[in-house]
Parts: sequence; structure tokens; C-alpha cells
Amino acid sequence: MQKITSRDNQKIKFAARVRDGKAEDRIFIEGLRLAEETRRSEIEISDVFFTEHFAASDRGSAFLQNAGTENIFEIPAKIADQLSDKKNSGGVIAIASKPETGRNVIEAAIRNGKREFPLAVMLHQINNAANLGAVLRTCEAAGVSAVILTKNSAGVFSPSALRGAMGSSLRLAIWNNAEFFEALDWANETGLVSVCADARAEKSYTEIEWNLPRLVIFGSEAHGLTAREKASVVEEMKIPMENNVESLNIAVACGVILFEANRKRGAQR
Repeated sequence: MQKITSRDNQKIKFAARVRDGKAEDRIFIEGLRLAEETRRSEIEISDVFFTEHFAASDRGSAFLQNAGTENIFEIPAKIADQLSDKKNSGGVIAIASKPETGRNVIEAAIRNGKREFPLAVMLHQINNAANLGAVLRTCEAAGVSAVILTKNSAGVFSPSALRGAMGSSLRLAIWNNAEFFEALDWANETGLVSVCADARAEKSYTEIEWNLPRLVIFGSEAHGLTAREKASVVEEMKIPMENNVESLNIAVACGVILFEANRKRGAQR
């Protein structure tokens, strides 16, 4: 372990570039829990920065001993907080390799998956990074095989999205920056029956036949899908709501629908 005392150190400057999205092949990991999830996900960690207070804890000490890299640097708490993407770094920051994404990644996940009927999700122009991260966490918990993120969505590996996903984005098969209609054509060719969430749909999400290979599409909270986009989707569904509530947070809506899908598919298995 080495000590860094200046924020002008080249390692600190590199970490700041990763934080700001200026290093295409690296991601910025902040906080012990996310650092542990990164290690559990078998993502390569190249650098670790920690404070004296962090190393004094049992979990912190255990993480440092098994970080999987020799590039481990003790830094002052002030530098850690300056480097942090949030108000408090939690005493540990790691730089890790960015997971591979793309059409080939989700194709492999669906082809090699254990599910008889794969469940894929398309997130269309979800531009709030924290919400995006929460949705990805929900996707993993609900047994989703693959996730498609269309262009103009928030950065899936931005610090905020990574914190929201809490490791799920490091394990899910993701196709990033996809074109909506290209992805929909791919789903049709793959045999995934598309269904989108829309507040004006006639059918409830509980009426959907989930015992099929499915692509579930969620549009942005602000704009949803265009008329042309909806016309290209096989089915539409809604979450019935009471008391004149018009919409739900996207992460909540995903949770309601995806866990129902998983329940129905589990019952069939």
C-alpha cells in the first residue's frame, strides 16, 4: 500500500477523469458496498483509494486485503471527499474495468440462459441515472435475461447509475445505445413477443400471457413512447391505479410488472 497526499497526483487526476466519464474503458466505484459488489461480480479492479478511517474497520480491512490489485493507495479524507461524486465517499473509491455491452452480449445471455422463456427489457430514453440504476437492480432481482438501453438514455455506468444499480449493471447482459426500431426488429427475429407499458392501454399487466419469450418495453416517465413506436409493439398493458393517480415512478412500475411476470413464469415452470 502506498500513500498519496496531493490531489495533483496523476493517479488522483486519472480517477477524476474516470468519474467524469472521460476514460471509456473504466468505471468509478464508490462506497464499500458497491466495491464489494464489484469484486463479487468478478469485474477487474485496477486501483483502490482508501482513507485511514476506512482501513480501521473490519469490513474495510477485509476488502483491502482481497481487492485483487496491488495499486492500493491511502489518501486523506479531504482528497477522498473532493474526488467523490457525492457528498461523502464512504472512505473507499475503486477504478474498475467497464463491462462489455452490445447486441452480441445479450444474444449470448439469451442463448446460454437457463430460462425456457427468456425475459428481456428495453428501457427507452430513461434519462434519470438514479432511476435507471434502480430499474437495473429490479431487472436482476426479477430474473431478467437481458436489458436494452436505447440512445439518449442516461449513462448506464455513470457513478449515479452504478450506485442505484448496486452491482446489477455489472452482472446483467446489456445492449447499450441501441436504436429503438433496430432493437425491436432484433426481438421479432429472436422470437421475443413485445409488450409495452402505457397508461392508456386497455389490458392490465396481470392479463398478459407471460409464459412466452418476452421483450418488455418501458418508455421515459416524461414522454413514454411515440404513436409510431407503440404501433410497432405487439401488445400494450397498463397498471390499474386508484385515486386518480396518473403514473408511477419508472422503477416502481418496472417492479410491479416484472415481479408479476416472474411469478407467472415461475408458476408455469
